[in-house]
Amino acid sequence: MENLIQLTERILQIPIKASQHAKDVDTFIVYVHYLMAVLFLGWGAYFLFALLRFRKSVHPKADYHGVQSHASSWIEGAVALIEAVLLLGFAIPLWAKVVDQFPAEKDATVVHIAAQQFAWNIRYPGADGVFGKQDMKFVTGENQLGVDPKDPRAKDDIQTLNELHVPVNKPVIVQLTSKDVIHSFKIIAQRVCQDAIPGMSIPVWFKPIMEGKYQINCAQLCGIGHANMAQGFLFVESQDKFDKWLADKAKTAGSSATSFE
Repeated sequence: MENLIQLTERILQIPIKASQHAKDVDTFIVYVHYLMAVLFLGWGAYFLFALLRFRKSVHPKADYHGVQSHASSWIEGAVALIEAVLLLGFAIPLWAKVVDQFPAEKDATVVHIAAQQFAWNIRYPGADGVFGKQDMKFVTGENQLGVDPKDPRAKDDIQTLNELHVPVNKPVIVQLTSKDVIHSFKIIAQRVCQDAIPGMSIPVWFKPIMEGKYQINCAQLCGIGHANMAQGFLFVESQDKFDKWLADKAKTAGSSATSFE
């Protein structure tokens, strides 16, 4: 069965699996495609059968009694049962695992991301491990994330634009919001997708298991420059390389991310 699933994934050209839960997501997608294939072939075959079986040359006069068999009802019941198995056996448990069972922040890399037209503002806590306070009243062209300039805990916070770095094999918790319109934070290789909504901070998490550079996309049409949201990238690297990058960024901590208007 595993070989069949892998063959199907190659046929469907499913993207690389770079996160811990990607395999479960892809398996569910494959099973849904199996069901759709069976329905497509089954109903296609029945359509051809009906065209031939009930053609005018064979039945010049309509039969007003209709089909007497209950086979179609049994088939519909079987399809409903399979759909229930997919929903209850795969979709809901996977949803619960990804949405409800968040890792502890002490064991994860925690970042704040604020989407805007048309970029991703990314923020890390500094050496103290605590984010400085934020408020919309502090937002300016130079202070894109509205960090409180008087909060001492904000002095060492690190901000980047379109550049998200995380260590491999460690959960990542993203607190996601938007500065203007609804965006959608999507990293295909990580199988993560979450809407970014103004005025709300929405948590989403994933665990990268493969080093590399992955594109961040916006899965919600957010304006005329929507395509520019794809300029964001996720860099998954070793813990040592991540620590070095973080240390380099800490040298200029406290400066705001570049404005992108």
